[in-house]
Amino acid sequence: MDPVRPRFRGLSPVHPSQSVRMPGSWPQAPKPLDPALSRAGPAGRGHVFGKQKEPSPQSGPVQKESVGLVSMFRGLGLETASQTPLKREVPPLGRGILGLGLSSSMACKDKEEPHPTFLDPSSLAAGDSKMAEASVGWNRMLRRGTLDASLLPVGRAAGLGRGIYKAPGALSPPYQDPAQLSPLPALPQAPLYSLDTPPLGTAERKKELFVKQGSKGTPQSLGLNLIKIQCHNEAVYQYHVTFSPNVECKSMRFGMLKDHQAVTGNVTAFDGSILYLPVRLQQVLELKSQRKTDSAEITIKIQLTKILEPCSDLCIPFYNVVFRRVMKLLDMKLVGRNFYDPTSAMVLQQHRLQIWPGYAASIRRTDGGLFLLADVSHKVIRNDSVLDIMHTMYLQNKENFQDECTKLLVGNIVITRYNNRTYRIDDVDWNKTPKDSFIMSDGTEITFLDYYSKNYGITVKEEDQPLLIHRPSERQNNQGMLLKSEILLLPELSFMTGIPEKMKKDFRAMKDLTQQINLSPKQHHSALECLLQRISKNETANNELTRWGLYLQKDVHKIEGRVLPMERINLRNISFITSPELNWIKEVTRDLSILTVPMHFWALFYPKRAMDQARELVNMLEKIAGPIGMRMSPPAWVELKDDRIETYVRTIQSMLGVEGKIQMVVCIIMGTRDDLYGAIKKLCCVQTPVPSQVINVRTIGQPTRLRSVAQKILLQINCKLGGELWGVDIPLKQLMVIGMDVYHDPSRGMRSVVGFVASINLTLTKWYSRVVFQMPHQEIVDSLKLCLVGSLKKFYEVNHCLPDKIVVYRDGVSDGQLKTVASYEIPQLQKCFEAFENYHPKMVVFVVQKKISTNLYLAATENFATPSPGTVVDHTITSCEWLTFKLCHMYWNWPGTIRVPAPCKYAHKLAFLSGQILHHEPAIQLCENLFFL
Repeated sequence: MDPVRPRFRGLSPVHPSQSVRMPGSWPQAPKPLDPALSRAGPAGRGHVFGKQKEPSPQSGPVQKESVGLVSMFRGLGLETASQTPLKREVPPLGRGILGLGLSSSMACKDKEEPHPTFLDPSSLAAGDSKMAEASVGWNRMLRRGTLDASLLPVGRAAGLGRGIYKAPGALSPPYQDPAQLSPLPALPQAPLYSLDTPPLGTAERKKELFVKQGSKGTPQSLGLNLIKIQCHNEAVYQYHVTFSPNVECKSMRFGMLKDHQAVTGNVTAFDGSILYLPVRLQQVLELKSQRKTDSAEITIKIQLTKILEPCSDLCIPFYNVVFRRVMKLLDMKLVGRNFYDPTSAMVLQQHRLQIWPGYAASIRRTDGGLFLLADVSHKVIRNDSVLDIMHTMYLQNKENFQDECTKLLVGNIVITRYNNRTYRIDDVDWNKTPKDSFIMSDGTEITFLDYYSKNYGITVKEEDQPLLIHRPSERQNNQGMLLKSEILLLPELSFMTGIPEKMKKDFRAMKDLTQQINLSPKQHHSALECLLQRISKNETANNELTRWGLYLQKDVHKIEGRVLPMERINLRNISFITSPELNWIKEVTRDLSILTVPMHFWALFYPKRAMDQARELVNMLEKIAGPIGMRMSPPAWVELKDDRIETYVRTIQSMLGVEGKIQMVVCIIMGTRDDLYGAIKKLCCVQTPVPSQVINVRTIGQPTRLRSVAQKILLQINCKLGGELWGVDIPLKQLMVIGMDVYHDPSRGMRSVVGFVASINLTLTKWYSRVVFQMPHQEIVDSLKLCLVGSLKKFYEVNHCLPDKIVVYRDGVSDGQLKTVASYEIPQLQKCFEAFENYHPKMVVFVVQKKISTNLYLAATENFATPSPGTVVDHTITSCEWLTFKLCHMYWNWPGTIRVPAPCKYAHKLAFLSGQILHHEPAIQLCENLFFL
């Protein structure tokens, strides 16, 4: 597919010393590419420049790095883009796609050389993509001006696209025959940066690693949902407790130890084997107790094992146990990991929902010390039981009731109100009923009917209902044997949690719900103040903290943050600073995209009753295609007699068989049809690989919204065809960015699906994607070599060199798996480099976590407000890196910022599509397109 060719702008009177080396324009007629390299993809997509030379006295002084970028990246072992000319790569996105900002009043003079015409016929043979990438207006380029080094600002990406200092004779990179590529220089082995050991380097670099706080941006006073904790105890003493002979029953252990409070004191924390005390006992202490069941004498041995500092990391789990006691003393109910107040439930009767207000609270240690992290949480519980949902499904579909019911319920979370516990449904046992019996822990046999009547006073009404199965995680007993068990639940006593899928698509229902659970910063702060007041006014709860030496600050913690300047967005011919609203849909729909792919051969499939909407959509697409620079031919109109799945699949298959040149399949479907959507995607992504777009007729059914909807559809289609929408200034050169995420497929036994997305060009606007399926519950990626080696090969095909730096954003990792990532995944990544001779790139791995509870408030006034976009706090809480901030602007499905780097979002979309819809690895032919958007 040929990209769109920009119109000829004519020649500009440029002085020879001011000539710019464009990808489509060379100092001499370009030599033909090596056949192996010419097959890498669309011609002109990769560019070969000379090998970077060491600075010499003849080449003039070397420009120093920008202070801001040095302070950000030196600690990572990554250099910022040098101000000397880039000779191994395409110049970075500047003002326009490639603008380096050269002025007609350049101070330094280069050696004169022949200046070729802008569109040399020989360069056209290399392909239209060169011309598309070279479509920078000369007038825009020439009037930017070249800045002297002393005038370079410290601001964002200073020197990149805002005027670059050029040493004499260093402006134009010499042409090098692509067929005679010089080998990659031998680089020293770069150590991987694990979570435990810092990278090796000079003493100066080691010293700078500890400087975490940046200086870029405008200072701003912020409030956090963190409450400072003061520790007044000198230490916490940890003891190991053994019972001889052994006592299996944990409650009996608690009772025996409680009998010796005269020795241990009233302040204790005991889990059955580990005892925490605020006082020090003898090194080894032996006590005697009598077992009440058989009057046997039990020897209790208490041995001191550790003396912990009050703020030690080892004390954090213990402090959290103490705070759980505090929340229970406030009559809060533990549901999952959070605490809720059912007595203050908000009822949405029209939607049959209850909303329990509560808190997610935990104690943690940060750079600023010990803090209580408290966040407002809401639990959405449906008034309908699982049995009610089963009855409704039975009336709708009696033939396939059991299969459809199992498919709907598996993977959902239910709550049993008699004990306020949540369970994940793993299966449905249709052969058992509440009349069946089970064995209790004491060995007695009892029916489910009698169990609930005896223990909870509940009379089960439906005696023939099936049972829900919950399979807890495997755990070990005292002998080290794995224990596998199943918990059987009654649908009548189980209630679904979360928002129903049907309700998520109901605008009015979601509006009613969000009014209750979406709090303003002021309301959020008031809720935290309420929690602190409840703790301070409850004498028992307050004493629970103070006797362990813990004292809570009376208000939330306040710190100083920074607001980064707005990012610059680059299109083909223009660039602009983002607005405070962080939405640039107007700019990207009225100006040329970086690279567009013409739609010459595409087919539109629609049912007969959607004919009017189909014609209106095509007419609108043709109108809006021009402003973004996309050429569009009329589609092949395919009218379907009905909207059955078989009709769509067979018609698309026959059309693709006859018309082998179809670039895009566009389908209009009647309403939300997950089964039809999945069938179309399986056909177009796995069986017959072709980019596809599925459109709900309701989305295009409103004439007033048709234009805005069609614009977003067209931008998405351009991405799926291999186009490039917009970019940002990238401060690092020779960089590859990788995003990884994991999706668990509940319908296939929690089989894991790994989405892997890597950038394969120097401006981070071209992506390579792969999918790997893993065994159940295998969170850590086991097949990195296949993905990374493939992406490195593709990077070489496009750029004729391997990346010097690799940044990996790893999503889907919990705190407990961080060390596993450092000790297992990173060595796997390192082994991939051995596939290339003498290749040792620098690499840094970021773990991205979305489910964080830290909130920021603008504390400049008395009433807290939402902080400005781009606010960064790099002390007390986790810091955001500069490159990460830029990549949050690069998700092409949304002309604005997102909360994670774009590669992570792409990897998530890919893993979700493959795991939820395809259940199969997509065809390799689609790996270079963002077909999963």
